[in-house]
Parts: sequence; structure tokens; C-alpha cells
Amino acid sequence: MPRLSEVIAALDALWPPERAESWDAVGTVCGDPDAEVTRVLFAVDPVQETVDEAVKLGANLLVTHHPLYLRGTTTVAASTFKGRAVHTLIKNDIALHVAHTNADSADPGVSDALAGALDLRVTGPLVPDPTDPKGHRGLGCICEVDPPATLRHFAARVAARLPATAQGVRVAGDPDALIRTVAVSGGSGDSLFAEVRAAGVDAFLTADLRHHPASEAREQTPLALIDAAHWATEWPWCEQAAAQLDEISDRHGWDLRVHVSKTVTDPWTTHHSSGAPN
Repeated sequence: MPRLSEVIAALDALWPPERAESWDAVGTVCGDPDAEVTRVLFAVDPVQETVDEAVKLGANLLVTHHPLYLRGTTTVAASTFKGRAVHTLIKNDIALHVAHTNADSADPGVSDALAGALDLRVTGPLVPDPTDPKGHRGLGCICEVDPPATLRHFAARVAARLPATAQGVRVAGDPDALIRTVAVSGGSGDSLFAEVRAAGVDAFLTADLRHHPASEAREQTPLALIDAAHWATEWPWCEQAAAQLDEISDRHGWDLRVHVSKTVTDPWTTHHSSGAPN
């Protein structure tokens, strides 16, 4: 059985913590480096539901995309929901490790996993990492839709392939427009509109699009927009990451069992279309 420190070293090789954004909080939140690891659970959010799932599974390590403490804290009291998660983890000898923006810009990264879930052909990063001589790392992906599809059919593919959420998929643009190229960015992507316009793609798939950036983008170009739930656009990374750790485990001869949480931790629970009858 590998020790936690060995597993963390392997994960850090996939997603080096030094490549995280300066504002981010990645790495190991809790856990004994010398503890043995037999089961690992991957999830998007370090919330009580996924912590409880790790306990029920008998996992020794929970790996999440989102940080537990992004802005720091002065307490881990169990009277707070984050403190309760920490108490549950430590009481059950479960380590917590976070790979956030260092996983976003990895090769492959979060957006590569999103593109893969939709059978898109990645041609390169949307925002290349200047420190990568191969030009593979960076934020987001530029992809080809092969064969091209109408916006209506492409959006339907997104809705069918990503995990179901209350929000579903919102679309802006001519439903009959032909989509040949698309930029994808897992998670919140409306800070990338300048790069998306410069890429000259037909559509942009991301999450958390706000009114003003989306409205301005639509006024400036005929760019189609596909807005999915934040959690849903990042969940495919969990499967990709689990497969990467499985491969590492086989290479090292580790007896690891790797799992992916299917618990929907998107915060929205119900959706009602405007104008629907009471």
C-alpha cells in the first residue's frame, strides 16, 4: 500500500502546485503523510455530502477540484460547516487534497476533460501557458466539432453528455447556425471573452455567464454561447483524474481503488421556465 505522501507526490506531478494562480489555495488540507492509502475518492466540491460519501466508501483520501478554504480561516470549529467537514475527515483518517487552477491549466486539464466528454477534437489551449514550450498547457481549449453541428444539436449534445443539473444548459444564438469550432472552459469563463473573440470560434461553452459580459459579447460578434452549470462542466475532470491515478497506481504496483463521486453538489435544486403556469 502506498503512503499518503507517495500518492500526493504523484498528484503533484500531474498538477504542480506552483502552477496554481497566486490567489488560489491548493494542496493537502489535512492528512498524515505516513498513513497508508487504499481508496481514493475524486469529487468537485469538498462539502459534507462528499465527505460523508468518502466515509461510507472507506476512502483514505478525498481529492477535490474546489478548495475548502480559499480565503483562509481562523477556526475549524465543528460549529461551522467547513469545520465540521474537517472534523469528519480527521476523525475518520481521511486526507483532503485540492487541485484547482493547477488542474485547470494542466495537460490534460479540466477543459480537456470537458472537451473529451463531448467528443470534441482539441487543437490547443485557449490561453496558452507561456512557460510550456510544447504549447499544450493553458486555460480553456479550442476545439473542432467533427462533423459540424447546428447550435441546436450541439447544445443538445452538451445537455445529454454532461451530468444533469437543475439549471440545464442555456443557449444564446441562432439555433440553426452551424458550429464548426468551439472554445470550452470548465468553470466560470466570462473573463475569457477577449481570448475567445481573438480565437475566431463559432461558439463558447462555459459556466456562470453573467448578463453584461454575455450581452456585450453577443453585440460585438455572432458568437454563440452555451452556458452550463459550473459543477457539471468540471465534473468530467474527476473521471479523467481518476483514470490518471489508476494508471500511476498500475505503474507503481500500488493496490489502490479509485472512485469518482456521482453526488450532484451543484447548489441549485429546481428550475422553472419563465412564464410557466403555476
